[in-house]
Amino acid sequence: MSGIFKAYDIRGVYPDELDESIMYAIGYHFRGILSSEDLDRGGRVVVSRDMRESSVPLVAALADGLRTAGLGVIDIGLATTPMNYFAIGHLAASAGIQVTASHNPAKYNGAKLSRRDAIPVSNETGIGELEQLVKATPAPPVSPIASYEQRDIFSAYREHVLRFVRLRDPRLKVAVDVANGMATLYEPLLRALNLEMVPLFFGLDGNFPNHEANPLKPENLRDLQRAVREHGCALGLAFDGDADRAIMVDDQAAIVGADLVTALLAGPVLERFPGRPIIYDIRSSWATKEAILAAGGQPVRERVGHSFMKATMRRLGSPFGGELAGHFYWMENYCADSSLITAIELLNVLRREGKPFSVLLAPHRRYAGTGEINFRVEDKPAMIRRLAEVFGDGKIDYVDGITVEYADWWFNVRPSNTEPLLRLVMEARTPGLLAEVKPRLLAILGEPEAGGH
Repeated sequence: MSGIFKAYDIRGVYPDELDESIMYAIGYHFRGILSSEDLDRGGRVVVSRDMRESSVPLVAALADGLRTAGLGVIDIGLATTPMNYFAIGHLAASAGIQVTASHNPAKYNGAKLSRRDAIPVSNETGIGELEQLVKATPAPPVSPIASYEQRDIFSAYREHVLRFVRLRDPRLKVAVDVANGMATLYEPLLRALNLEMVPLFFGLDGNFPNHEANPLKPENLRDLQRAVREHGCALGLAFDGDADRAIMVDDQAAIVGADLVTALLAGPVLERFPGRPIIYDIRSSWATKEAILAAGGQPVRERVGHSFMKATMRRLGSPFGGELAGHFYWMENYCADSSLITAIELLNVLRREGKPFSVLLAPHRRYAGTGEINFRVEDKPAMIRRLAEVFGDGKIDYVDGITVEYADWWFNVRPSNTEPLLRLVMEARTPGLLAEVKPRLLAILGEPEAGGH
């Protein structure tokens, strides 16, 4: 069980770290972290699963645990994580649990937990407490006392997401790589968007036979880039394993930073919600803040992590938020992430503007950035203190790790929640300046490590 309770979810190797008995205990003790406001919704929990072979026995054990604790189960079967979020709100359930390990390899599995209205459960808001309950109190033998029902929510979900379609013409050619993951379920929805679709790796397969279902790694986007070039596509979409994230490729087959997608979509969103706050994570380009300001919105920086982003959206009444990792959040979607709604909103922009994706992005691609670089550092707090001393002449904040800003460049270094890693993002006004200042950080942080987002 060691180490499976993470900052934002539960995840481990099946069955060595996470098996049916542990998942049963998680289900049984889940009631212990729900509030009276959650339980006032009727004490029913939406459960669903991804396509991994281990998800079948794990979701069954989870349901047994929930029902033994007196929580009713609404089983929506195979579903994307955004479909789980939607079902919680649509069915007015008390909570929801998606059995998935997202983009991790086949040997992993896990669970993403939500309260009423798809409010996320993080380590700080329940996962830590759940871990203590599971470790301290053995769950009783299986004795389901609460209700169990199966529901098909796909038609309702289809109606929900298609409400975001504002323009259906012209017909656009779009390459879509679902990496044999849960976005396979989106095929009929994608075909309803008046697309000439170039499909890549549709078909559920939890062994991910073509490539890893992690679009943050450039090597996993090569097939998509090739398809965009060969077929002359207007856009390329890559989904992760549980389909809550999407990364885009433009018509020139260039990878598009998710912060620039946030910048591009901020304008149309603010036309519908004038003057509202738009939330973006601390790793985002200066261009994101500037686009929000230019559209009359209020740019709000937030810590990395969906629980922080969603909480701030709710608190401020924000209609939209985006993270560099490819999560995009929509107020009209219970403040939850939806890769598919984001794709629809992007298609709306492309159709309305009538210009290539790369042309629309060009004004936002005016700074030079590193992307996220990882460094193995055992004493992360000490390293952050050292950076504060060395770069003390800059404007410093500690919203998430340390951010130091100068007139012409900035960097953020933040600690990983799960590994002995520090993650660096840098940006400068010119490539030359970035090349000049980057070695100063590397001299302190050491040799970069590959991967590890």
